[in-house]
Amino acid sequence: MNIPSVISRRLGLGEKQVQAVVGLLHEGATIPFIARYRKERTGSLDEVQIAAIEAENTKLEELESRKQTVLSTIEEQGQLTDELRARIEACEDGVELEDIYLPYKPHRKTRADKAREQGLQPLADLLLRQDPRTDCRREAQKYGSTDEALQGARDIIAEQISMDERSRNAVRREFSYTAMIRTKEIRQLTGQRAQEAQNYREYFHVDEPLRRISSHRLLAIRRAEAEGFIRVDISCDQEKALDKLARLWLRNSSNAAYEVEQAMEDSYKRLLKPAIETEFAAASKEKADAEAIRVFAANLRQLLLESPLGQKRVLALDPGFRTGCKLVCLSAQGDLLYYTAIYPHPPVGRRSEAEAELTRVILGFTIEAIAIGNGTASRETEAFVREVLKHHPMANDQKPMANIPVFVVSESGASVYSASKIAREEFPDEDVTVRGAVSIGRRLMDPLAELVKIDPKSIGVGQYQHDVDQTELKRSLDRTVESVVNYVGVDVNTASKHLLTYISGVGPVLAQNIVSYRAENGAFPDRKSLMKVPKMGAKTFEQCAGFLRIAGGTNPLDNTAVHPESYAVAAVLQKAKASGKDVHLEDYVTDKVGLPTLQDIWRELEKPSRDPRQQIEEFRFSDAVHTIDDLQEGMVLPGIVTNISNFGAFVDLGIHKDGLIHVSQLRGTSVQLHQHIQAEVLSIDHERNRISLKLK
Repeated sequence: MNIPSVISRRLGLGEKQVQAVVGLLHEGATIPFIARYRKERTGSLDEVQIAAIEAENTKLEELESRKQTVLSTIEEQGQLTDELRARIEACEDGVELEDIYLPYKPHRKTRADKAREQGLQPLADLLLRQDPRTDCRREAQKYGSTDEALQGARDIIAEQISMDERSRNAVRREFSYTAMIRTKEIRQLTGQRAQEAQNYREYFHVDEPLRRISSHRLLAIRRAEAEGFIRVDISCDQEKALDKLARLWLRNSSNAAYEVEQAMEDSYKRLLKPAIETEFAAASKEKADAEAIRVFAANLRQLLLESPLGQKRVLALDPGFRTGCKLVCLSAQGDLLYYTAIYPHPPVGRRSEAEAELTRVILGFTIEAIAIGNGTASRETEAFVREVLKHHPMANDQKPMANIPVFVVSESGASVYSASKIAREEFPDEDVTVRGAVSIGRRLMDPLAELVKIDPKSIGVGQYQHDVDQTELKRSLDRTVESVVNYVGVDVNTASKHLLTYISGVGPVLAQNIVSYRAENGAFPDRKSLMKVPKMGAKTFEQCAGFLRIAGGTNPLDNTAVHPESYAVAAVLQKAKASGKDVHLEDYVTDKVGLPTLQDIWRELEKPSRDPRQQIEEFRFSDAVHTIDDLQEGMVLPGIVTNISNFGAFVDLGIHKDGLIHVSQLRGTSVQLHQHIQAEVLSIDHERNRISLKLK
């Protein structure tokens, strides 16, 4: 099998492009590196296309390995013919390969095996010929009990039908056309279990085409099934399936054909239908998983690319009622300078004291921005902070404190971080509450740098993350983080080892070596000096150098995405740009440097050290609503998109209960995670605590 040719056909890409990508991957190149710095070789394929090639290549290489196992097994049985070998070697599909292998595959003893041991194979063969002259019962008498002999022969025929490729494909086709997924409520539940089952009541009586069911509904159904609340069945049109089988196996209306027909129906109900149902259940689950993971990865990418505040002195508050608000002050570099707790809310209610402390800290540490976690007491804490800022002028006739921007920051995953090994390494002497507040503040300054420390599954930007394939989910999310980190680039002199880990070609060991070398020898003056780091070989340097930035170093190009291998041509373009004359990049194309690379270099020269993320904007919830009881239909309120799914977008209105804009109300408009929007309240379901919105 020519793997690049198969991938080219499946993905609609040029075979030379596929060969180039596969070759680079085998050389150890990463997807971000290939997409950014090897455009001439790949024809400017993007990361999504390169990842698709890698996935297909992995599948096909696994298929090739499986073929060898199949060939060896059949050869050991002495049944491998030249024709069979050629067919297996040419096979491009895993399902087809398993169908070919099925008759030779070792299995537990079946009813058909027992019948063969009783010598009933000749009777089965005789029945399958369906000769109208055959007296079935008289022939069966030769093998002992007539009824038992006929049953054994039918068992053999049923197994032969079920293992026949034509039969399986015929039933598969019918499943693909007419398969229905049906659910039935398990009624004998009582007490707490019956109450829990009500969470899934909309899935108690599903009856819809499998090919049309949405991924989120299928995953919800599978979860309800796993928790024992419903039974699930996937079936096609049985009459049509049997009709397709009849065309393959029935030749006439003889007595022998009647026996074969019974065997055929038994084969369908007992063997074929369960096997194909399992296939389609697995395939539909895999498809639903892929869609859920795609949405999760897209949301994660948006979250990681959220606008950074930058290097500002930040005061961060982790709000609370009874336990107070944890307050920390961070330097412009994110270092912890001070922490305490204030109690402005009931039941403690030391508001005056909290106001004095907040004012003292803001002035004492020259705070430039305030971050407030969006958890319990968030709205109350935001109102308290804004009240303090409004009524306290800055000292020494500086700008009024009211000009200090206040940001509400998502706390999702902050508690996971605060109890993690990473947090303990960073703040071994502080408790989890202080670490959590620090994380909130740092998320405002640079969301990407902080969020890479948290397991993406804990950030709360997906649905059914515990129901999908965990290996595939982790692979996809890790790749998303890697893609974003390399897209943005990192300052090698300030980045944590956790952020450096995701840089192309680096990994945990080298990331630690970079940090250790930096601590021992000071800041890196240029990219070349990275070669002094232990385990930084030429190949690794090639992979990572373009994504590592050095601000204020000896070479301005070190703070851009221009790769060191292109510095010479970049210098030529710089000179041409400085001349003030029109520059035609086509004039600089050589056999080593193509137009795509020249265009990338030119963009970097026009906006050197540009952060691709958007600038941050301050946001305020409506002062008119604080709980769901304050909502009225028709209200138009500011909100923040907190999660996006296939069926709509969840929006935080500042009332600790997200509303939902159903996909039908988005009117084809694309929204982004943490986007600031205006939403109109359509309906409020107080009983189910649900809020329906539409995008205004």
